Amino acid sequence: MDSFEKIFGNPHDLVPLLETHRDKGETIVFGNGCFDLLHVGHVRYLEAAKSLGDVLVIAVNTEASISTNDNREPSINPCEERMEVIAALQAVDYVVPLNAAIPIPLIELYRPHIQAKGTDYNLEQMPERFAVEAGGGRIEFVGDEKTHSSTALREALRERGEI
Repeated sequence: MDSFEKIFGNPHDLVPLLETHRDKGETIVFGNGCFDLLHVGHVRYLEAAKSLGDVLVIAVNTEASISTNDNREPSINPCEERMEVIAALQAVDYVVPLNAAIPIPLIELYRPHIQAKGTDYNLEQMPERFAVEAGGGRIEFVGDEKTHSSTALREALRERGEI
């Protein structure tokens, strides 16, 4: 499948495909993130998330959703480009934009069997967990320890005077 075939600019357009996967008895895994500066931690998270099921849907935070988080800097790369990079990875089956600060609307829309979150989270930090559980799903924490981050990459580039 071509990378562009994996990208759904309108998240609702993915619903019929996910229903087909569900009808086949396939396990749908959902994950989300900014994925601004792709690094090995992202790759390990995505590969671990994919290992949990048959279909991996990744929601990429839009600039508007990133701006709602006071602790986060604006993205360097535009959402469309970040989505294209994520779609190019073998582990990822579908990519959609995430316009909300928290992925509850997409979780309610897709009803994933599993929501994959990075190891830097816990259940108490996840307001979306109730939407996952209400849809019959569960949360799994995957990937390596949080020793890699886009923030650390930005800081290293600043120290070098490259940004």
